[in-house]
Amino acid sequence: MTVRLRAIVLGSAAGGGVPQWNCRCRVCRMAWKGDGSVRPRTQSSVAVSADGERWLLLNASPDIRQQIWSAPALHPQTGSRHSPIAAVLVTNGDVDHVTGLLGLRERQAFDLYGTDETLRTIADNQIFDVMAADCVTRRSVAFGEPFRPLPGLDIEIFPVPGKVPLWREDQNLRIGEEGENTVGVTISAGGARLVYIPGCAHVTDAVRARIDGADALFFDGTLYTDDEMIREGLGAKTGRRMGHISMSGPDGSAAALAGLAVGRRCFIHINNTNPVLIEGSPERRAMEEAGWEISHDGLEVVL
Repeated sequence: MTVRLRAIVLGSAAGGGVPQWNCRCRVCRMAWKGDGSVRPRTQSSVAVSADGERWLLLNASPDIRQQIWSAPALHPQTGSRHSPIAAVLVTNGDVDHVTGLLGLRERQAFDLYGTDETLRTIADNQIFDVMAADCVTRRSVAFGEPFRPLPGLDIEIFPVPGKVPLWREDQNLRIGEEGENTVGVTISAGGARLVYIPGCAHVTDAVRARIDGADALFFDGTLYTDDEMIREGLGAKTGRRMGHISMSGPDGSAAALAGLAVGRRCFIHINNTNPVLIEGSPERRAMEEAGWEISHDGLEVVL
């Protein structure tokens, strides 16, 4: 088997995709009108493989069927029932990261990986029992314990500052805590290393250390500025309140991750309000000049 790390961005947007179904922010208006400077995007998910035949999904978005349709590498190949998707790892219990599991219910065998906390969240909702227990094996993974879900593909999860999923928030909500509710993922194969962090409240020294030296990085690109959604008139929450660091500014992710030895730097999980989604915009150019790519659906990274 020839081992080479390959990643396909199945979905590059945050919850709701681009355009969101009921949104008329500047970016969404352009998308609804078919303006070519804004690409439509589905919700965040990445597929990774070491052999190009068996694939691990990093998160299962509500758009999973459309994403599989758009990625020939994930099409059924043999027999009356088949899928190259052999495993799924969910990084948290957010709606836009677990709802797609319901679309993988046609008695297809695969392994489902997550922390104890995230798997417990899934188990507490009986609707996920449509993934029949005799087909889908739920496997708990822990910090500091690397595992191999597929031949040639080595995975390790690590804590990232975040929060509980929106639908589990209560009066005890704490923003930026590190635990099993929000994790990053290191993927290694054939001597290459990719780091995937679709959600992050702030960049710590530990997060920087995990990223430093990676051949490629997919990092939380939800908002450009912290008050973006408030200024657009679409909500009352800042990015930090939602558990997401912004791209720009002295406290933003671009500044926090500057100077690290990283190959390709790609923002992912990008909210529909984020002006970097407009090709040629000043915000887009600023991030590109800082060495960042803006992920789009179908982007492939081969290391």
